[in-house]
Amino acid sequence: MKSAAVYLGATMPVNPIYVEAVRKLGRTLAQRDITLVFGGSREGTMTVLADTVLANGGRAVGVFTKSLPQNLLYPGLTETIVTENLAERKATMLSRADAVIGLPGSFGTWDEFFDALEQAKIDLIAQRKPKPIGLLNINGFYDGLRMLFRKSIEEGFTSSETARLLTISDSVEGLLDALM
Repeated sequence: MKSAAVYLGATMPVNPIYVEAVRKLGRTLAQRDITLVFGGSREGTMTVLADTVLANGGRAVGVFTKSLPQNLLYPGLTETIVTENLAERKATMLSRADAVIGLPGSFGTWDEFFDALEQAKIDLIAQRKPKPIGLLNINGFYDGLRMLFRKSIEEGFTSSETARLLTISDSVEGLLDALM
């Protein structure tokens, strides 16, 4: 894995445990020489991640959309790509990444993450190799989603083969090792 698209929030969480986990991910990506591909914002946990990756000698590629105010664009990234809209942004991030990582966030994070997960499902159906996809379950943030996935499998909406597309881990190292 040479690059990872990371979906995370453009806001700062109340509990500092999330920020520390984002910093740990940033340090680990830089140490493992994995290029960060992210939304390119200088807001919230996106800034924390990019700051940490760059401060530790890593590379950070921001994929930003014209529809957002330009003052939100993170300056000084290794590379910045500006897209016409969010759909193009999502496609560009996926095309630039070898793997996908979702962190705690809100609507935008979930939208991008589930879009990537559905693309992996389509790749599986089309017999193409899907990108590895994982969630970093900081502080039990995605425990409810785990329950939803189990229920979806039990009720026959999600096949066990499709469910294996997603890795959920409580640790940065465990997640990155599983995605490799």
